Amino acid sequence: MDAVRVALLREVLAGTEWLGATRRFAGALRGSVVPHGGGLLVVGTPGYEPWHLAAHLVDEAAWSGTPELAPTLVRHDARPSDPAHLSVGLGRLAAARRGETLLVVTPDDPGAPLLERVHDARRAGATVLALGGGERELTAMAHEALSVPEGAELDLDTVQHLVSAAAGENAVPPPRGPRRFRDRLSRLADHLTAPPPSRW
Repeated sequence: MDAVRVALLREVLAGTEWLGATRRFAGALRGSVVPHGGGLLVVGTPGYEPWHLAAHLVDEAAWSGTPELAPTLVRHDARPSDPAHLSVGLGRLAAARRGETLLVVTPDDPGAPLLERVHDARRAGATVLALGGGERELTAMAHEALSVPEGAELDLDTVQHLVSAAAGENAVPPPRGPRRFRDRLSRLADHLTAPPPSRW
């Protein structure tokens, strides 16, 4: 879905809870990866691989100048012979640590083995975000969750488009610190020492 279609979809959804909900979730996603310089892992279930969301986040990372949004897609059936961006297996979840973010995307029950890995990643300090059907145990484990229940006005794929687009367009806060003060002081000095404007 391109930017024009996302804009049209947002117009259609104006006044619904979806715009605010997807923007809040996208803000949580961005807020968890940008301060740590990245470390975003995206995982689904054996029957549902969120490669489409991962691809959109890669695009948004490039377009927004926010490389931290580019995720690593973690796959259940990854093989060493796969291309590099498709060869990361579930073992990567065991290595998740503080400062990393794990985004779990699943339309239904993720299953006990994945829940156990997600729990271990959270216990190791990773931030857990959940996007999907609202499975109770996963939602309780997540630091932030966005549920797309079956029969909702939007399907999970559409919500993923809204989340990835919103994550890419949130403004990055300006840098803080002594450089900002020096920049302001320098601009003030330039203004005070500039010759008066010509009246011609």
